[in-house]
Amino acid sequence: MIPIWKEIEQKQFASVYLLYGKEDFLINETKQKLIANALTEEEMDFNFALYDLEETSVETALEEAETFPFMGERKVVFLNHPTFLTAERTKEKVEHNLQKFEQYIKDPAPYTILVLLAPYEKLDERKKLTKLLKKEAAVLEAKKLGEKELKGWLRDRAKSHHVEMDEEALEHLLALAGTNLMMLTSELDKLSLYAQGKKRITKEMVDKLTARSLEQDIFSLVDRIVTGKIEEAFRIYYDLLKLNEEPIKILSLIASQFRLIYQTKELSRKGYGQQQIAGFLKVHPFRVKLAAGQARNFTDEQLVYIIKKLADSDLQMKSSGMAKEMIIEMFLFQLQGIMTKCK
Repeated sequence: MIPIWKEIEQKQFASVYLLYGKEDFLINETKQKLIANALTEEEMDFNFALYDLEETSVETALEEAETFPFMGERKVVFLNHPTFLTAERTKEKVEHNLQKFEQYIKDPAPYTILVLLAPYEKLDERKKLTKLLKKEAAVLEAKKLGEKELKGWLRDRAKSHHVEMDEEALEHLLALAGTNLMMLTSELDKLSLYAQGKKRITKEMVDKLTARSLEQDIFSLVDRIVTGKIEEAFRIYYDLLKLNEEPIKILSLIASQFRLIYQTKELSRKGYGQQQIAGFLKVHPFRVKLAAGQARNFTDEQLVYIIKKLADSDLQMKSSGMAKEMIIEMFLFQLQGIMTKCK
């Protein structure tokens, strides 16, 4: 469990919290834990306040923080979008008295929990205010988790539900559900409930119960073709059509997957590691790991040819009168032919 969460659940509150980063789930979960543990439902109406610092001055929010709670022992004040903590150049709609804010951080109201919500990847570490907050506040950096961290998170979450999860099941869940922490948590909670009798989540359970995102279905479709499971690939495609997914969107995602395979293969040959490739392509490292596995089934020439065929199919969809569903079928048959020649 994240240390800050444990302290909050034990009602060991800090006077000031700084929650920053791009992993929305971690920030939202921390917000909910603070509200649930610091206030009762009755107190919410009187002792909870939320300010958007792009619309309201920080001194107005501080006046709220310094006002005594009503019919309760504490109050909670959330401050959204403190852009003055970043290096971003923004056209401020309001002026902030940051000197007064610094004074408050040094001597906060003992009856108020003040929470800064900064959905930014980085803060400006050169700023005096940022340094002060890092020193005085309880800080949560809500960063995107890598594969190892995701697996650790899922194992810990499973244990909190009193079930175990082996490596094979973890890998399969990430392959099917992707790396979105909110979706993964939802799927794991569902699996944990299902596995209560056996106390263990298996790969078979994951396969049976996990909801697939469209992107993961496309990955599975390509993977079935690559491994020679043509009937399964077409079954996935027809299931997507039954779900009213647009053929042009399906084709676009297939093209995106093959571009990722090609780029991963090319960058790997140049000596880049998976983490470096993920950073360069701005995708999660786990997606790069899966693409690297698929890349081993293709030569460079085959990948260039496939990407050209995808571009031709896209042009056909936009300019010919042929049924869009049939254009993808034709591409899949061509892809099947390429893979058959590989064997």
